[in-house]
Amino acid sequence: MNIPDHAIVARNLRKTFVLPGYAPVCAVDDISLTIRNGDLTALVGPDGAGKTTLLRMIAGLLKPDAGSLQVLGLDVKTQPQPIQDRISYMPQRFGLYEDLSVQENLDLYADLHGVPQDQRRDRFARLMEMTDLSRFTGRPAGKLSGGMKQKLGLACTLVRSPDLLLLDEPSVGLDPLSRRDLWKIVQQLVDEEQLSVIVSTAYMDEAERCDQVFVMHQGRLLAEGAATVLRARAQGLTFTVTPPAGIPARDLQARLIDARELIVDAVPRGGAVRLIRQPAGDTARLSEIVSDEALQPRVEELEDAFMMLLREQQEHDKEPVQQATLAPARVATDNHDGPVIVVRDLVRKFGDFTAVASTSFEVARGEIFGLLGPNGAGKTTTFRMLCGLLPATSGHLEVVGLNLRTARAQARARIGYVSQKFALYGNLNVRENLEFFGGAYGLRGQALHTRITAMIEQFGLEPAAISGTLPGGYKQRLAMAAGLLHEPEILFLDEPTSGIDPLARRAFWRTITALAQRGVTVIITTHFMEEAEYCDRIAIQDAGEMLALGTPQEVRAQAGGDSSTDMNNAFIAIVEEGRANRPRVASGAAA
Repeated sequence: MNIPDHAIVARNLRKTFVLPGYAPVCAVDDISLTIRNGDLTALVGPDGAGKTTLLRMIAGLLKPDAGSLQVLGLDVKTQPQPIQDRISYMPQRFGLYEDLSVQENLDLYADLHGVPQDQRRDRFARLMEMTDLSRFTGRPAGKLSGGMKQKLGLACTLVRSPDLLLLDEPSVGLDPLSRRDLWKIVQQLVDEEQLSVIVSTAYMDEAERCDQVFVMHQGRLLAEGAATVLRARAQGLTFTVTPPAGIPARDLQARLIDARELIVDAVPRGGAVRLIRQPAGDTARLSEIVSDEALQPRVEELEDAFMMLLREQQEHDKEPVQQATLAPARVATDNHDGPVIVVRDLVRKFGDFTAVASTSFEVARGEIFGLLGPNGAGKTTTFRMLCGLLPATSGHLEVVGLNLRTARAQARARIGYVSQKFALYGNLNVRENLEFFGGAYGLRGQALHTRITAMIEQFGLEPAAISGTLPGGYKQRLAMAAGLLHEPEILFLDEPTSGIDPLARRAFWRTITALAQRGVTVIITTHFMEEAEYCDRIAIQDAGEMLALGTPQEVRAQAGGDSSTDMNNAFIAIVEEGRANRPRVASGAAA
């Protein structure tokens, strides 16, 4: 079959969505781009940038309103079916049938795509080898961990050999090990089958792997080119600064990121803060925050250039910047001075499966405590027990001095919870959701109105927007606002930044830092290892067992590294060592 030199050629492409009662939304706004055949290409951008809409047009699932789009030499407007016959597309929520086994899912998708029987054995064997799912072909898909499900979804997408593979944020919600395995598969396909791949991603380290990167924002194309070319935008502007003794890196980061006229971006890493200086910033004013000798130049990365592009566009569009102007947390009515969370020998079993095995730790008031681990490690199960949503099989659980076995309702009144999956009502608007959850927390009248107004302003929400139509990052903002309505003393966040872009993550963590400074205790799970750097202490779990517990610096040391060790590498080293020391069992079950 003839394959052209260019997989994608788009000219002045435009797509607008119109919902009754709402202003039209231009999801793709006059985009022109060319993607070479055989390349691994990344689409990056904030929530609502238009990445998914562009991928759906390339897949022949949406027709452009204006402009032209050629895919593999075919016109999307007139030849959508021939395009779909030659591509494979893995959307963000791939449709696995959870009550069917791994093998049955493969067979079903092969039937749907008309894959001949004589081609299936070799194709399935190769896919199972690449994804390391050979041992689990008889297991129901619903019993796989998140990483295993994503690999099975990719295998089902590839039951036929496509000319073009489209992946819409395939690694969202995956831990570093699962992300590494998934990208090994993608790279193998590119290298061995010369497959053209277009991937949208919220991870800049993933975009760094790609031949070509397209940066999108509000439907427009801001920049394109190889990662090395884009990185050069930040050359000479990137530094590392170590905070004075006794000051957490996140507190220094908060001061820097608030100085918008001086600093483009700042993130804690390795006990220090990595920053990008404004090209025309006042160096004298910057020296009031950090001394000149404390600034150490560092090599720029793609994420530095990405943040510069987004900040420039924010200023050009005069977008409102989310500020962490929070009222002080409600003062506890008791005189409890000890740890606000005490966990002793916590165990949770589901039948003969142990999801959490004899876990113990304490969390102090105002501490940010990170609970990390691979998919299926037992983090969410631990979370649900700490929130009083799931009873423990055995062990002791105490929250603000209250035993969760005997005073669950009283303890839950002091807790805020933001779940891993968007758990608000999609058919209600933002204000209606906040009114409902505020009422559930016991807020009424003027007190409820005041809190809702404060949360809408704090999180930059549109009160009349229908919740189910919001981009992922805005849904997470709404979920945070709902969780904070009743001013809880303890806030539980279960992978709250999964799938949202670096810009949204910065705003989110600025809010969390402000909460901790006001005495709110924060317990968080995350698969972004950079976010472990914001935590006072972190715990790493796997297979329900505690593998590490301490400050980020202590955990890096346990992994055999120093303060400059990347937390991703430390995490992988600790988990792999833990698995090597355990008797080998068939893994992949969900927690």
